[in-house]
Amino acid sequence: MTSTTETERRAPSPISAHALERRNHSGRDFIKRKRYQILLGALFAIAMPLIASQVISGVGINESTQYNTAIGGIVALIAGYVGFRRLHVFPGLTSGGYIIPAFSVTYGLLAIVLIMARLDYSRLQLLTSYVLTIGFFTYIHLKFVVRRPVILGVVPNGSLGTLPTFDRVIWHVVPSPDAPTPRFEGVVVDLHAEHGDAWSSRIAAFALEGTPVYHVKQAIEQLSGRVEIEHLSENTLGALNPNDLYLKVKGAFDMMMALIALAFLSPLLITVAILIRLDSPGPALFKQQRTGFRAKPFTVYKFRTMHQSAATPNDERHSAITQDGDPRITRAGALLRRTRLDELPQLLNILKGEMSMIGPRPEAVALTKWYEKEIPFYHYRHIIKPGISGWAQVNQGHVSDVNDVREKLNLDFYYVKNFSAWLDILIVLKTIRTMASGSGAK
Repeated sequence: MTSTTETERRAPSPISAHALERRNHSGRDFIKRKRYQILLGALFAIAMPLIASQVISGVGINESTQYNTAIGGIVALIAGYVGFRRLHVFPGLTSGGYIIPAFSVTYGLLAIVLIMARLDYSRLQLLTSYVLTIGFFTYIHLKFVVRRPVILGVVPNGSLGTLPTFDRVIWHVVPSPDAPTPRFEGVVVDLHAEHGDAWSSRIAAFALEGTPVYHVKQAIEQLSGRVEIEHLSENTLGALNPNDLYLKVKGAFDMMMALIALAFLSPLLITVAILIRLDSPGPALFKQQRTGFRAKPFTVYKFRTMHQSAATPNDERHSAITQDGDPRITRAGALLRRTRLDELPQLLNILKGEMSMIGPRPEAVALTKWYEKEIPFYHYRHIIKPGISGWAQVNQGHVSDVNDVREKLNLDFYYVKNFSAWLDILIVLKTIRTMASGSGAK
């Protein structure tokens, strides 16, 4: 499911009979199916360059150069398509902006494999396939995804409440168990309610037809990218218990990436440190006690972006909050915050095993003590290591008000509940975009 910004609330309503008939008999519905998209993509982006290369060069199709390129192109196309579809299930993807990164990675890896394995391949054929693949799937996305609404069926039993409104999402209430319906992207049901035999059979029929059936809370979480804990339960605790295997794999990967990043970025780090010392008196690094993994305090490292000032115990909490247009921010600090370069010293925290590349941002100890008094279950965000960037940062940015912190906490819980490599990849892509635009910085 694709999500967007929540704007207002309205009750779901059935689609008109004319619209229902038109949607059910649309001759273009087949193009939305994965296997047809992959097949058409392979014909357009793999077969066409292969035939063109054969005609231009005059060599047979069984030549290893063309054969290796075509087979590798098919693998890269399928892998890139799977990657894009996996990213597409997370909230906030309203454009085809992640099609290019997904296929760039797979075609780039293909080129590396072909070069390192010393296999013959056609650079022109590979480049043409890459460009046509991006063009084809971008067209499909713009034509059949972005411009068409997502229709979700609603079984009107139980405690659904007032369903929120999202861009491009239509809530279609199913009036009766035997009523005709369009092809839904999903069906929303209160799975905790009693539905009776007729409705239970219809819900089972939706599932047998291959239509995903979502509990109402699950559907809203996936559309909004937020998980709100209303009360503790066995299911809640289980959902917020991250995968131990991925935790270990991610920890090892974080260590390796931190070492590589420090080696390549050391000239930049030295340059930034000198710039800070020239811009204002004080050390280049800023150290602060923050709350980390399992709510244990640790010392976080950042490039100093503010003028030095001694905070007293009475205003420690206030000093830890950065306001809009904060006068304490230096000239160099404003640039570092806008580009997120002030976070780079936290690579040292990763090497010490205190942080991860991706995870909930660590808060100052003084703020953590305040938030845990105001917000129930706040400490559950510390069930995984804090990160240099996170789901809340790329979707919300910097916050200082308690109400904003509640919203941030819901975003953190969504990350913990959907803890996976795919979500981490999406956050990395969004972080790069945020660094380039400078949005969300204070």
